[in-house]
Amino acid sequence: MSMSAYFIPTVNLFGAGSINGIGEKVKSLGGTKVLIVTDVGLAKMGMADKVKGLIENSSLKAVIFDGAEPNPTDKNVAAGFKVWTDKKCDTIISLGGGSSHDCAKGIGLLAANGGKIHDYEGIDKSSNPMVPFIAVNTTAGTASEMTRFCIITDTSRKVKMAIVDWRVTPNISINDCELMVGMPPALTAATGMDALTHAIEAYVSIAATPLTDSAALMAMKLISKYLPIAVAHGADMVAREQMAYAQFLAGMAFNNASLGYVHSMAHQLGGFYNLPHGVCNAILLPHVEQFNLIGCADRLRDVAIAMGENVDGLSVSDAAQKAIDSIKKLSSSIGIPSGLSELGVKEEDFEIMATNAKVDACQFTNPRTATLEQVIEIFRNAM
Repeated sequence: MSMSAYFIPTVNLFGAGSINGIGEKVKSLGGTKVLIVTDVGLAKMGMADKVKGLIENSSLKAVIFDGAEPNPTDKNVAAGFKVWTDKKCDTIISLGGGSSHDCAKGIGLLAANGGKIHDYEGIDKSSNPMVPFIAVNTTAGTASEMTRFCIITDTSRKVKMAIVDWRVTPNISINDCELMVGMPPALTAATGMDALTHAIEAYVSIAATPLTDSAALMAMKLISKYLPIAVAHGADMVAREQMAYAQFLAGMAFNNASLGYVHSMAHQLGGFYNLPHGVCNAILLPHVEQFNLIGCADRLRDVAIAMGENVDGLSVSDAAQKAIDSIKKLSSSIGIPSGLSELGVKEEDFEIMATNAKVDACQFTNPRTATLEQVIEIFRNAM
């Protein structure tokens, strides 16, 4: 039998107000001076200053780096690492969604191991333990606050580097739903579909286990029920909290079962066009699963059931098709664009993006292997 592994942060905090004890958590990790890695938007909203205040109220020091851009780049990581070095920090707090967490992971890799972020593309390329790291989540989608995945754009190649390394897993994750109330509907929709993609790709992955299956299926159930509510009523705290649990469960699943062609292809769209990752995933997901159907029809039937579809009396193949239809219906209901053409994607870039997708680390666990021409065709079908 093949060996499996299970990765997760040591401590994971949930619920309204769970951010308030962050100063003591920094102390528990031996930290004295914190680099808070966030984005300009959260800095302007005052959220970064709020976290900085909580740190300083615990008699610790903190510095804010707000240079994490959407689809964070090698340049963002280098700039953040310079602040880390210049200010002599010893602990990292990432504040935000996937962009802030991934940028912070990149900074932490350099702080612990040296070199350039490009040195760590691939699987488990680091050799030294990560610096103390707390991830504070403000979106319900990427689950980067609890995963061993770090996605950084190489600006020279226009490629998203997939860094998969158990050492970048944060020590502590915090999901405080009060920090998620301010997410606008479009961001709520995109991040929610990102979480659904994580759950489905993990469930059909060739590396799936009973541990990842249970997390993935529950994530699908929660997302199908609560994502439309969170998009329509952003202040609904029940929906926000359940989506926080859902995206974390999806993270538990894909952090250990990995992903598939949806992510390997979406990474290229982000690298080439700097497009929102969750939106790219949402558009690609039904088309990739249509391609996958003959290789995992029974699993997609389970997806249909988890998403609330009635499959009584249907063949396995027809039930699996219900899952794909359900994904499309959910995306449409929450305002996800219907195709890549709406995002400005050009057919002339399909071949190079497909070539890069074929070597992306996420594609290795897809349930059906695609040729270069088939990946190009999936891009074309998603237009």
